[in-house]
Amino acid sequence: MNAFPYLFSPLKLKNINLFNRIIMAPMYVGYADPDGNVNELVLEHYKEMGASGVSLIVVENICVDPSGLGSPFMLRADKDEYIIGLKKLADIIHNEGAFAFAQINHAGRYAYTKERVAPSPVKIGDITPKEMTRDEILVMIGKYADAAERIKKAGFDGVELHGGTGYLLSQFLSPRSNIRADEYGGDIDGRMRFPIRVIEAVKERVGDQFPVGYRFLADELIPGGLTLDDAIIFAKACAKKGIDYLSVMAGTHESLHMSPYMEMEKNEGYMVHYAKAVKDVIPDMIIITAGRIQTPQYAEKILQEGAADLIGLARVLFADPLWPKKAKGEIKEAIVSCNPSCSQCTNMVMKGKRPYCSQWSKQKRQDFIKKIGEER
Repeated sequence: MNAFPYLFSPLKLKNINLFNRIIMAPMYVGYADPDGNVNELVLEHYKEMGASGVSLIVVENICVDPSGLGSPFMLRADKDEYIIGLKKLADIIHNEGAFAFAQINHAGRYAYTKERVAPSPVKIGDITPKEMTRDEILVMIGKYADAAERIKKAGFDGVELHGGTGYLLSQFLSPRSNIRADEYGGDIDGRMRFPIRVIEAVKERVGDQFPVGYRFLADELIPGGLTLDDAIIFAKACAKKGIDYLSVMAGTHESLHMSPYMEMEKNEGYMVHYAKAVKDVIPDMIIITAGRIQTPQYAEKILQEGAADLIGLARVLFADPLWPKKAKGEIKEAIVSCNPSCSQCTNMVMKGKRPYCSQWSKQKRQDFIKKIGEER
């Protein structure tokens, strides 16, 4: 008998039939080549993730335009030449039995280059980004649509718009980073105009049968930033525009090392209440929750109580790629937990290093370090 009937029940997402409620939520690892191409390291990582037993993989953080590169090792979809590598990536995930979505993004004021574009010239560190003109906004909307079309051509099953972590889409939503005086700023109706137009353009380009999801920022957790009240208004607008799911999260790069985020993120399921708040107001929307969901018992409880429809695993799956199979009882070993007092993977990424997990076996860590050493 299945100990977790909700967790291992199917779910229809648009035109695909997920065989369980576990997905790999997008987790940036920066394994790509410096030119943004898929390489063997990327393929090996996603082969392992695809074989984990999750029903859906969301490949992280694929750039829509060079001005939006958040790292020199970010996957790219801003030119047709990237389709070949992206197709290899979609194929390797499919071959391991999972569906494959791809998340597309522009880092905006979080780009790693000195010349940055953003809704407004709000300083970040020592850099003041350039405010986008109306014409540049229209061009950028087209860039998202172009990238989504390439994702579809590469053979992915769906696309996710990255509106989380304080990147460009959420920068327009935020009253802290968007102080524009034109139709793209002001109240929440103005501030959500850009992401709504991106949604419209992407959906028109990929067609009605291709799923489009949204990585959804519910709260910036920073003074003067986006709060849940405005986020709920935007969530309702996303539902009206036909978004197929919202993957709910909280916090930005600026709030990662501030209270209350620092304290919250050590707790199991620290973002679940945000997912439930969104689910409560748009009950027909498929909602994904994530945030250190360590145990299948807790994941089952989330689903049973209706706080979300899908469980997203990121660092938890990175720590133990056999989590779903262990939860199902196919493998009898204990689940290896992500250590809540360890931020090694995040810290390595922030330093531009290719991350590995402190919870991996000594042999696996040594093999990985040797592999990336040989690549360099």
